Amino acid sequence: MTDEQSDPTPALALTNLQRDRVNFARCDLEAARTEDLGQLPPAGLIFLVERMRGRLGDILDLVDELADN
Repeated sequence: MTDEQSDPTPALALTNLQRDRVNFARCDLEAARTEDLGQLPPAGLIFLVERMRGRLGDILDLVDELADN
């Protein structure tokens, strides 16, 4: 067993708002994964990419918030 396995990092306690942000990102990702991208019109693809970009940015902001604490 390595040191990394024997000394796990304790889980961070998220606020309700932070938990909601993660859940929204998970829901959007799941919806994007189930989309048949070949059937989406160009505008639908653009919308999907923009939504994922927004969620990724939000989650990266959340990681920064947690790292600062």
